[in-house]
Amino acid sequence: MPVYHVAQVNIGQVRVPIEDALMAGFVARLDEINALADRSPGFVWRLQTPVGNATYFRPYPEDDRILINMSVWESIATLRHYVYKTAHAELLRQREAWFEKFAGVYMALWWVPAGHRPGMDEATKRIAHLEKHGPTQFAFTLKHLSSRTSNFSRESIGRRSYPARRRSLRTDRMPR
Repeated sequence: MPVYHVAQVNIGQVRVPIEDALMAGFVARLDEINALADRSPGFVWRLQTPVGNATYFRPYPEDDRILINMSVWESIATLRHYVYKTAHAELLRQREAWFEKFAGVYMALWWVPAGHRPGMDEATKRIAHLEKHGPTQFAFTLKHLSSRTSNFSRESIGRRSYPARRRSLRTDRMPR
């Protein structure tokens, strides 16, 4: 049976450019929080530049104030623990100091085969799908989970905004 991990993406619109003094409290904690993720049980991978964080990336060229964070974890439980039960939770409680309240979907999860590293295009498609269709097997949330599936197709990564469908070859189910 294939092994799956859970990918997560979250985006946020900063109130001011990342270099502004208002963002100093957030920027000062990036290395600490990223290092915490790196050594957390269940952590697999995170999007980062050679500097070690993802604040350089801009997933939406039309709005350069939107930052992206993306990572892969062994399980929902290990991701949930990191997000809500570590020092990361402190930053969540303070996020309104640095980020605008987001009107739409700002976070999505999806299952990936072990070893797969999602790209920004894949991640933004998952967010768009969740925004349009709500939680599905293709993109879901921590509140509305989807079970792992072997119904995964590499063609669905970054190309289509819907999950691969299993087709039956049984002739007794074919229309006559």
